[in-house]
Amino acid sequence: MLTKFETKSNRVKGLSFHTKRPWILASLHSGVIQLWDYRMGTLIDRFDEHDGPVRGVHFHKSQPLFVSGGDDYKIKVWNYKLHRCLFTLLGHLDYIRTVQFHHENPWIVSASDDQTIRIWNWQSRTCISVLTGHNHYVMCATFHPKEDLVVSASLDQTVRVWDIGALKKKSASPADDLLRLSQMNTDLFGGVDAVVKYVLEGHDRGVNWASFHPTLPLIVSGADDRQVKLWRMNDTKAWEVDTLRGHMNNVSCVMFHAKQDIIVSNSEDKSIRVWDVTKRTGIQTFRREQDRFWILAAHPEMNLLAAGHDSGMIVFKLERERPAFYVSGDAMFYAKDRFLRFYEFSTQRDSQVIPIRRPGTASLNQGPRTLSYSPTENAVLVCSDVDGGSYELYVVPKDSFGRGDMAQEAKRGVGGSAVFIARNKFAVLDKSSNQVLVKNLKNETGKKSVLPIATDAIFYAGTGNLLCRAEDKVVIFDLQQRSVLGELQTPFVKYVVWSNDMESVALLSKHAIVIASKKLVHQCTLHETIRVKSGAWDDNGVFIYTTLNHIKYCLPNGDSGIIKTLDVPIYITKVSGNTIFCLDRDGKNKAIVIDATEYLFKLSLSRQKYDHVMNMIRSSQLVGQAMIAYLQQKGFPEVALHFVKDERTRFNLALESGNIQIAVASAKEIDEKDHWYRLGVEALRQGNAGIVEYAYQRTKNFERLSFLYLMTGNVEKLNKMLKIAEVKNDVMGQFHNALYLGNVEERVKILEDAGHLPLAYITASVHGLHDVAERLATELGDDVPSLPEGKVPCLLTPPAPVMCAGDWPLLRVNKGRFSELDGVNRAEDEEDIEGDEWSNELKINDDGNVEEGEATELLSDGEIADENEEPGWEDLDLPPELDTPKASMSDRSSAIFVAPTPGMPVSQIWTQRSSLAAEHAAAGNFDTAMRLLSRQLGIKNFTPLKPMFLDLHSGSHSYIRAVESAPVISVALERGWTESASPNVRSPPALVYQFSELEEKLHVGYKSTTSGKFSDALGTFLAILHTIPLVVVESRKEVDDVKELINIVKDYVLGLKMETKRRELKDDPKRQQELAAYFTHCNLQSVHLKLALQNAMTVCFKAKNLGTASSFARRLLETNPGAQQSKLARQVVQATEKNMSNAVELDYDFRNPFVICGATYVPIYRGQKDVSCPYCTARFVPSQEGQICNVCELAVIGADASGLLCSPSQVR
Repeated sequence: MLTKFETKSNRVKGLSFHTKRPWILASLHSGVIQLWDYRMGTLIDRFDEHDGPVRGVHFHKSQPLFVSGGDDYKIKVWNYKLHRCLFTLLGHLDYIRTVQFHHENPWIVSASDDQTIRIWNWQSRTCISVLTGHNHYVMCATFHPKEDLVVSASLDQTVRVWDIGALKKKSASPADDLLRLSQMNTDLFGGVDAVVKYVLEGHDRGVNWASFHPTLPLIVSGADDRQVKLWRMNDTKAWEVDTLRGHMNNVSCVMFHAKQDIIVSNSEDKSIRVWDVTKRTGIQTFRREQDRFWILAAHPEMNLLAAGHDSGMIVFKLERERPAFYVSGDAMFYAKDRFLRFYEFSTQRDSQVIPIRRPGTASLNQGPRTLSYSPTENAVLVCSDVDGGSYELYVVPKDSFGRGDMAQEAKRGVGGSAVFIARNKFAVLDKSSNQVLVKNLKNETGKKSVLPIATDAIFYAGTGNLLCRAEDKVVIFDLQQRSVLGELQTPFVKYVVWSNDMESVALLSKHAIVIASKKLVHQCTLHETIRVKSGAWDDNGVFIYTTLNHIKYCLPNGDSGIIKTLDVPIYITKVSGNTIFCLDRDGKNKAIVIDATEYLFKLSLSRQKYDHVMNMIRSSQLVGQAMIAYLQQKGFPEVALHFVKDERTRFNLALESGNIQIAVASAKEIDEKDHWYRLGVEALRQGNAGIVEYAYQRTKNFERLSFLYLMTGNVEKLNKMLKIAEVKNDVMGQFHNALYLGNVEERVKILEDAGHLPLAYITASVHGLHDVAERLATELGDDVPSLPEGKVPCLLTPPAPVMCAGDWPLLRVNKGRFSELDGVNRAEDEEDIEGDEWSNELKINDDGNVEEGEATELLSDGEIADENEEPGWEDLDLPPELDTPKASMSDRSSAIFVAPTPGMPVSQIWTQRSSLAAEHAAAGNFDTAMRLLSRQLGIKNFTPLKPMFLDLHSGSHSYIRAVESAPVISVALERGWTESASPNVRSPPALVYQFSELEEKLHVGYKSTTSGKFSDALGTFLAILHTIPLVVVESRKEVDDVKELINIVKDYVLGLKMETKRRELKDDPKRQQELAAYFTHCNLQSVHLKLALQNAMTVCFKAKNLGTASSFARRLLETNPGAQQSKLARQVVQATEKNMSNAVELDYDFRNPFVICGATYVPIYRGQKDVSCPYCTARFVPSQEGQICNVCELAVIGADASGLLCSPSQVR
């Protein structure tokens, strides 16, 4: 069984495949109907209007409908596009077991526990016939796929076949249905629309299922007597053909396979069985551990089956459909219908070569699996799964091409895989001894080689070399030298495809493609959500591959895309130019013509063949958002500009490529405030003050204009901005402009006009305008504000500009690689920009001033300049347009300029490359660091780690002040940097925490413990535990040292916490003794173990627990203590020899191995359940699960975690 998809859910009682889409409906015992995409493995929708279990469900063949029947006696018809139930059919009086649409008529057949079968017209929504005759629950009823028959199975031990021909002949219009309903007998008997044709009796118990053969006059049934029965029928009678025995419990469902002569049945004995129809024997059995099977469904057009069980369902295939083939130059050998066939790609000639023997066993999946061919000897190896893996060697006579009738005896042998490795030698894998046997064409073994890894398949890897596959990696093995040439960690590899020059290899897994060099140096990995089926290399070094529903490409740099959508899966055999040769699942050769423009364009771009790129731009129709996004992502926005006509997209691309001229033209077309603002930002970044000014004018953004004039030192235009603010009656604008100008008199006047007399008085007084101050003091009278005494006033005036007006060359913009493209068009654009359109915006008179109409436009609606206003507005001359918006163009011919794109921040490079939490913290990415620690070590309490995160971040950066007024520049510090290092290659961050420092800290902790400074020692050990997650080491050996350090420190923290707790307990001598005893079972250094034993011995002896004290004394003597400790221990042993009694019974048994709970400090004896901390591995009683670990104070007890990751060597 090849499982394609599996779900976990409530018990599945009904299943139905969609005819066209990769969907399956599953109706559950809980009342929910699920709609799954079995190809993607996703739940698309769920429908839950039924009350109680839903036992039957069925898709309509062509409409977006499905029908369901449940234990609520209701049949519901749903529209899956509208996501709702359209209507409910009521009539059954008990549970509904099955429902099914008719393949042509608008009918539904339903079977029910009310002992009837009903046929409904779903268009008129009426019941058109009731089939009565069964005298127990009707378990299923189905239409014949072609004829006017219905078969039903019932617990009355019969199978009935009903003729509904009369119903078919009657008109199916809604009016006739209503008429027929009124004529129907009220007692539901005597209807003549459907009559019983046959009653099949033979089962000894209730029959659960019956179904027709799709083409032959056969019926199969399964019953509670554990038997599957096969029946044949003709026009007049039906009879039992045979009984298939083997199930150990009730048979739930049984059906014929649509494409093979087999019967599939499932049962409550937790098995699915496959039977041969012709031989009437069991072929294969698939079992589940816990789940009983209830329902089977077959796909109407594909070789797929589904089975529902107690905890979900599985979608599966019985046999592999991939044809075995081998491509050699311009030709291909492939196996089809038990023949070896030959196909020539250039002429597309297909011929039969020789017959291949049929497998002797009747079991499934015994056909050819792989082929290998030696062109010089014209020999073919055919590998299959017969006898657990075997091969056959055929030497093809030259004259047999096209005849294919010459049967010849093949040389056979047993082996997991067999491939040619030289002209006349082939290698066979012997899995049992993990050896490769090298054989000649006489099938004689030459030499044997032991393989370097546990290999389950071998593939060709060049003359004399093998690619060996293990579960999680592949290696290339040189059989001559017996050495490994390359090794690569991969997902489980199913197929291996070499490029034509044998320089690259594609390793195809179920959901991934790994591209590597001939020495297995990794180049890129592609992940697919849908299963990968096949692939081949084209002449340009692009890998073309298929999934279940797409043909796709993969460039050498890892970029991929879709070439074509597929209706049915295909297997690519060869790619030649724009033609893909492939085999379908029926073994037919096809040639598909594709458009390779997109991937060839991307390939040229990645290989920097810019002349090809330009030719393709000029000649092809490469368009679409995906292409534009790709060019932007790869840093070629200026190329994307050539594909785009939409002004908004052009504007965005022009800004990205720094092409101010095109951006201005697009902004004029769009004419929206947001676009002018963004244009202003980009122009400011480039230092193009003229266009910044123009953009601010267009949006009438007077505040930004004023500030721009302040920055560029344009005092003259600032004066004019002051007058504009005055005309607009914008008091704040007036004040700002006066402030920028340092015009004190104007500021005092503005404050006075606004009614702020006290502020006006203070401003005048401070700036020495005594006449004005005296006049204001008179007006204020007694309200004159007092000035602070002893303060020296200083003038608030702007600094003098360093450089007045003009553009600032802030950014050097280089000419783009593609500047010669469309040069003519761009020149025309420039002329337009220079000409009428610029001057249309602000009309400038001969004096360089803005004309009156334009000035009026600059005002808000309805605010026209007053005729009596003092002169000054008319002579406002905002910048002459022809002088300002020039993109600093010295070379008019260069049409496109590319602004350098900012590089990726070093911190981002660090985080992208690393799975180490310390490096993420050093990059300042604390969120991802915390997520990594949570995932790897189950850490939840990050409070102790906060200062360390900050230390790591600040320690991996240095800070330089370049110029006094400029911001501080942050410089990343890299680990292992040298002067010879390339500036383009970034090393990982320098980290402040080193493993060697932790070892030093460990010795400090030991010292504190020896001298009895337990609180200091505990602090030191905890600091080590808190630092270890943020330490990075280089080698695997150091990783083991780190893990060992965790175990050492954990025991010390636990022991010291118990000792600290013991010292706090003054009034509980029993608990004191227990804690002292447990301390001796921590994994301590010898000197500390002696002190702990002496301590426990003393505590117990004083408390009159002489037997326990004696055991500690004996243990102390075994540790070879010093003279004083030895003397003390011997004295205790002598004193307790006569009396080994214990005053108090302790919860302590030193004979029974135990670990100590890190939270409750009680022993957990061997055999008792416990949970552990995923980080420090301290053990706890089960009730502590979910709490923060009391030992390391970081991780959640019992949390799922992947384990400590502290070295790049663990990731490689």
